[in-house]
Amino acid sequence: MSDYLVKAIDKTKNLRLLTITAKDVVQEAQTRHDTWSASSAVLGRTLVAGLLLAGAELTDKEELTVRLLGDGPVGPTVVTAQADLTVKGYVKNPHIALPPKKDGHIDVKTAVGQGMMEVTKDLGLKKPYTGQVPIISGEIAEDVAYYLTKSEQIPSAVGLSVFVNPNNSIGEAGGFMLQALPGASQHLIDLTIKRINLLPALSDAFLSGMTPEALAGKILGKGYKLLEKDAVAFKCDCSKEKYAGILETLKTNQLDAMINEDHGAELTCSFCGNQYHYDEAELKVILAKKKEDKEY
Repeated sequence: MSDYLVKAIDKTKNLRLLTITAKDVVQEAQTRHDTWSASSAVLGRTLVAGLLLAGAELTDKEELTVRLLGDGPVGPTVVTAQADLTVKGYVKNPHIALPPKKDGHIDVKTAVGQGMMEVTKDLGLKKPYTGQVPIISGEIAEDVAYYLTKSEQIPSAVGLSVFVNPNNSIGEAGGFMLQALPGASQHLIDLTIKRINLLPALSDAFLSGMTPEALAGKILGKGYKLLEKDAVAFKCDCSKEKYAGILETLKTNQLDAMINEDHGAELTCSFCGNQYHYDEAELKVILAKKKEDKEY
């Protein structure tokens, strides 16, 4: 598998780590949305973050949605990840490219701006749970770590990286999420953070061929144990039937206008860009079903 997520634990069993490589996931999103460099970096990092959160917290058919609601030029970024480690997402403004920072890296912080980050979890209960924190960095990794620490009381360190080539294709993408379990000592945490600080830039590490397993070893040190290795993928659950259900929620006069004036309708999925066309006959079936359901 080319894109995958690894779960590991240190030898003391007090630190949990997830590492991921997701170049193809981010490339799929870049292709579908035609994102430029800054938009690719923001969307890509959020996609990777969504997969890490899903890998850490979801089971069965649960899902979570990360909303990065900054006032920067890329606009809102929305990513939904499933327990099966599939993910989808979009940015409001895909065609954003900014001057690089002094170190040559993409200026993600400016692209995101200030605002709020929300994480909504649908755990199969009556109401989804939403945690919200201010965007403290705009680099996204620090914001996810802040969310985990403040909203979920899980001391965490997060690293996210997306390398965008000059032609807007994705060179590499990946990251890690380190979480301290209740028995972790401050000495152990400090030692591990020191190892993280000695790592090369994540983009350089992935471009040079570092695997998630190797990254786990660099962070957790000797004696760590790999627990799982699972494939990750970009996948959208949209369908023509699903959007027909959305059309059915429209008012009768709106559907009438689509039939008699527009002679059809075309809907585009924000998450993946797939388009679904409905001709007059199909719209009449939807309208008839709406009237039937109302009468019932």
